[in-house]
Amino acid sequence: MTVRILCVGLATVDLVQRVDRLPGVDEKVQSESVEVAAGGPAANAAVTAAALGAEVTLVTAVGAHPLGALIRADLAAHGVTLIDAAPHDTGPPPVSAVTVLAGTGERTIVSRNAGSRTVAVPAAGLPEADLTLVDGHHPHLAVAAATAARRLVVDAGSWRPVFTEILPYAEVVACSGDFRHPHAAVDGIAPHVVITHGAEPVQWFSAGRSGEIEVPRVEAADTSGAGDAFHGALAVRLARDDDVLTAVREAIRVAGVRVAHAGPRDWLKEL
Repeated sequence: MTVRILCVGLATVDLVQRVDRLPGVDEKVQSESVEVAAGGPAANAAVTAAALGAEVTLVTAVGAHPLGALIRADLAAHGVTLIDAAPHDTGPPPVSAVTVLAGTGERTIVSRNAGSRTVAVPAAGLPEADLTLVDGHHPHLAVAAATAARRLVVDAGSWRPVFTEILPYAEVVACSGDFRHPHAAVDGIAPHVVITHGAEPVQWFSAGRSGEIEVPRVEAADTSGAGDAFHGALAVRLARDDDVLTAVREAIRVAGVRVAHAGPRDWLKEL
């Protein structure tokens, strides 16, 4: 069953280097490998959803800077249709420097994200989709997508002020363990709430019920983008009319595949 997924939010250029140890202050280390790929919550979720067989469109801001070509090429290579909401912006797109520790798969990230960049909704509007996933970056896009969505999943990695406007439209809110709503209990912000805690059990709250789902242990090679992979898989399974708990279990499986493989894209062939 082919479903249409609309992802709205951040796309970055990710420069990923793998090291056997992290450098100290004012120290250099030689990396084992260097890879460049599109990154960001919405972009990584979009690539995951496309790899799982969905028809995926990503609405984000890339711009006309030469670095934007890296994002465009990677998304195209992985079957994601890009709608650039800022095609004439000459500034560089967001860039993330990702350092992965080879022994554990843990990563450190230095990123600018979207900063204070203001991005308007494209003149042609947003395409229709069976399900929309937003990450809260580019607030104008997020609000437009939320209000127009047939079904909405919110990637709530950390609190963003725009969430006060988009959470009322959400069917499912997928939070990280770091998410803190300043005015409400997390389990009451949407009909279904899922909270991930890395390798620890995933909590869920649904229709007055709650529980946990165990996360199978895997040998971690690279934890970068595991949450994004979770969200992309969750969106696809929900769009295919799985119930929330079935969708969460499949999302856990996909995130586990991501964690078990090094590099930003090689893991996709294992899905």
